[in-house]
Amino acid sequence: MVEIRMKTRATGASAVLGVRGHAALKTVTGGTLEVVTGVNEPGFNPLDLLYSSLAACLVLSVKGAVMQLQMLERFEGCSAEVAGDKAHDEPSRVETLHAAIRIGGDFSDVERQAIVKLAKQLCTVSNTLALAPNMEISASRL
Repeated sequence: MVEIRMKTRATGASAVLGVRGHAALKTVTGGTLEVVTGVNEPGFNPLDLLYSSLAACLVLSVKGAVMQLQMLERFEGCSAEVAGDKAHDEPSRVETLHAAIRIGGDFSDVERQAIVKLAKQLCTVSNTLALAPNMEISASRL
């Protein structure tokens, strides 16, 4: 069996918003992104970022699952599409997430289901969303 070694890296992000303009995100590793809010503006809005995080984590976890299941020689790639249904009642939230994973390679339906099942277990984002983490929010002067 292939042993997967998890390397840890710093994680975290900050957002800044002025009186005018868009919110600007920065990760502790130096990534940057501007957040849009206009209905017709191209770019990422907060829900797009949520869906993107899950999609990215799922495709990375599929590759990890394929490696762990020793099927890498047949793996040709994968994609994940994620969307959600917003709740109609309060509080404002996504009520249901939908993820569709496509796996390329010579796999049976049973093998694809096994890969997806393991990928879901490996995916930090899906596990976090499924188990609703504690959230602490503090406030101070800018």
